[in-house]
Amino acid sequence: MDWRTFAQQMASMARDLLAQDSVDATLERITASAIELVAGCDAAGILLLQGKRVLSLAPTDDLVLHSDQLQERLQEGPCFDAARTREGERVFRIADLTEEHAHWPAYAPQVRELGVGSIMGFLLFTEDEDLGALDFYSRRPGAFTEASETAGWLLASHAAVAFSSARSHAQLEQAIATRHTIGEAMGILMGSHHLTEEQAFDVLRRFSQEKNIKVREVARQICEKGALA
Repeated sequence: MDWRTFAQQMASMARDLLAQDSVDATLERITASAIELVAGCDAAGILLLQGKRVLSLAPTDDLVLHSDQLQERLQEGPCFDAARTREGERVFRIADLTEEHAHWPAYAPQVRELGVGSIMGFLLFTEDEDLGALDFYSRRPGAFTEASETAGWLLASHAAVAFSSARSHAQLEQAIATRHTIGEAMGILMGSHHLTEEQAFDVLRRFSQEKNIKVREVARQICEKGALA
């Protein structure tokens, strides 16, 4: 492993991640980088857990989707474990899927039938939040070495920061857009019904509660139709 070259590639990737204009683009660049930078990696994806439900983000191959679906159905697997880990080990590696694996007795033989020879999963986390798992797949048994694991861990560390930053930026943009929409809707109500700002917002809030829909959706409908539906 030429770590000097790897460091240069990581630096270039880090700059590239910050230049992406959406969360999806950031995640796609992360998984593409996994194939480019980690020796032995044939496919990559990000597994996100919502309760017991698995979401596959930015998979580079259908193999990743099938593996994630298998882990969701069985509720076991290295990527599944990495995504739900809060303490202790945050890296999981199956070096050779042709062997038996007591920790994942149902998953290991079935994912081997999908054509996976070896696999690694890394928890994506920052100091404040856990973001799922970054997963590396190889069709060859024994493809991932200790050097591969180190490279994967370094990539996952950069990826977690970029993922968190992109998501925070997207949430901020959404909050600003929502505030603008609500303000515009309140202006329409104030002008058409001669209401104060407080009264206009109260109308939005009450309609939201009565119809069981979010205030921002009520505001969007008013902006589109010029009145409450």
